Amino acid sequence: MIFDGLDARLDEVPGTISVYAGRLDAPPTWTRHTEVTHYAASTMKLAVLAAVHHTAETDGPDLDTPVEVTNLFTSARAGAAPFSCAPAYDNDTEVWDRLGQRVPLRWLAERMIVRSSNLATNLLIEQVGLPAVAEIWARVGARHSVTRRGIEDFAAREAGISNLVTAADLAALLDAVATGVTRPGPIASPAGCAAMLDVLCGQQIRQDIAEGLPAGTRLAHKNGWVRGVRHGAAVVFPDDAAPYLLVVCTTTPLDDDQRSQDTDADARELVADISAQVWQARHDLTTADPR
Repeated sequence: MIFDGLDARLDEVPGTISVYAGRLDAPPTWTRHTEVTHYAASTMKLAVLAAVHHTAETDGPDLDTPVEVTNLFTSARAGAAPFSCAPAYDNDTEVWDRLGQRVPLRWLAERMIVRSSNLATNLLIEQVGLPAVAEIWARVGARHSVTRRGIEDFAAREAGISNLVTAADLAALLDAVATGVTRPGPIASPAGCAAMLDVLCGQQIRQDIAEGLPAGTRLAHKNGWVRGVRHGAAVVFPDDAAPYLLVVCTTTPLDDDQRSQDTDADARELVADISAQVWQARHDLTTADPR
């Protein structure tokens, strides 16, 4: 198998590394611990994006619905006080600059992806609801992934309410978005899927998977990282080969005296290296069944 050597090398790396690599709408070429759950970090925003578009096409708010930018959210823990986000933990200042103003839902969805805005994410969850996000996971056949709370909902976290993903479920979600551009799928209309794909291709935090690709390669990408966790999930569009999915989830146990920045730098480099190896094998990935 073309990835046997890389698989053996990853066995020597501390922690858990899950990988899904394969062409769209086809069996995967390489899987590694794809059903193992990881803390989702910001990859949960993929499911929120899909929920926003799905509800907009069914019974939810339109994408042009104006939403007031506030910083007070309903906790997923019953009886807990409302919670807020901290600007210091956010990667996007533009949403914070609009506190007290009204902005379109679609703009919040874009900021949630391209700059991984935590504030935008929680505003969107308030609008569509966590059950709508759970429906997205169900629609793509996810087996283990759950989005059960907003970001920085510490009361819920202390109660064991968490957001989890697997590499297989993230791949299924991205596959549904990408293939949904050309045919009706489980999430949204072709126009809706094309809009989501455009937002994902506008990702400004081009780290991990993107860093393993030649400059200028088109990819629809969302990553996520917190202490001990670094994930990347992407659809890659080579000029000379069919598009392919790559999802890498890494979880590294840390001692109290370990610097999380150093560990994240190592994990980011590892994901980039995996991405580069899959890129080299892009012509050899399993094709779809012609039937």
